[in-house]
Amino acid sequence: MPAGNEAEDRDWQRLDKWLWCARFLKARSDCVRLIQDGLIRINRQPTDKAHARLRPGDVLTLPFGAHRGVPGVRVIRVLSLATRRGPAPEARGLYEEVP
Repeated sequence: MPAGNEAEDRDWQRLDKWLWCARFLKARSDCVRLIQDGLIRINRQPTDKAHARLRPGDVLTLPFGAHRGVPGVRVIRVLSLATRRGPAPEARGLYEEVP
């Protein structure tokens, strides 16, 4: 793989993988389903692509409590990309809440 592609791979991450690593849902397939249902926005733009590119600084709008029938929205800013699905405190460091 050329060096240029390696650098590109480090500055973005698939949306479904990032959501799973950040522990928003238990299974990556659940993340894909949520995205494909059109319930996620990246920088105010709706997406239904699990492979959408996510970068630090992007703002995500997510349904909050949709799986429990509780309406609401959660807005977060991506602080960094995930290297693995680690423990909850590590996952919490990947984003910040936007009031």
